[in-house]
Amino acid sequence: MPEAGRFNGFAPLLVEEARIAFADDESLRVKQRRSLDVMLAFFGLARRERIIDPLADLNMGEHIWLKRGGHNHLRISRIIRSLHLCHQPELAAAFQHAVITTQGVVSEQSLGYWRAATQT
Repeated sequence: MPEAGRFNGFAPLLVEEARIAFADDESLRVKQRRSLDVMLAFFGLARRERIIDPLADLNMGEHIWLKRGGHNHLRISRIIRSLHLCHQPELAAAFQHAVITTQGVVSEQSLGYWRAATQT
């Protein structure tokens, strides 16, 4: 992210030069999509090109992000925002839509963060 996080002050910042690199280099965007696919599997979701859908076995017992609270909600916000800032707005919107519309017990605060993640 372009600003320091509250929990890891050592994480590198997303500087303008890096954003430009993502705009100019498809291989960077491909690598980001591969990383996204790993995280989507963790969340019980899957990507087909620019569409993200829940897997058939998605459930609250095994996928804790469907429950209120937890650090995964902040992680989801950062993923959406990263995709948006790194020139993959369609994927950011697809992930945002998937997590907002998937049935779970998610707080309004988390939903608000997810909605705001594409507003820059």
